[in-house]
Parts: sequence; C-alpha cells; structure tokens
Amino acid sequence: MPDMSASVSLAVTHLVPLAKEVDENKVTPGVLGFIVFAVMALAVWGLMKSMSKHMQKVDFKESPDADAEQSRQKADSAQQG
Repeated sequence: MPDMSASVSLAVTHLVPLAKEVDENKVTPGVLGFIVFAVMALAVWGLMKSMSKHMQKVDFKESPDADAEQSRQKADSAQQG
C-alpha cells in the first residue's frame, strides 16, 4: 500500500502546478478539475458495468399469488355464467 500512496502523492505534486497556471482573477475548474471529473466518470462507468453484470446473474421468479388466482377464476366463471 505504501507504493500506491507514494504514486498518488507524486501525481498530485505534478498536477497542482497545472492548476496554478490559471489566471487568479478567473473562476475555472482548470485541468485538475477536469482530471478529477474524468476519474469520477470512469468510476461511475465501472460501477454501472459491474452492477449490470451482477443484475444479469439474478434469477427472480415470482411465486403465483393464490388470492389473485382465485379472484381471476371467479371473474372468469362470472363472465361465462
């Protein structure tokens, strides 16, 4: 895990100067904001893909409702009679 935190801190160290290049009088998200947004978009895409994969594995079969079946039979017999 120390390698990951070191690489993250190294990446942030390189990205912070990119964010400082923006004019101080303008309010813009800059390159750092775009990178954070892109990472979040990729994370959401990955989560949606994973969720879709897991939802395809679900095999939900509803058991028939006995009361609904009886009322349907009564309605059918009343229509015929």
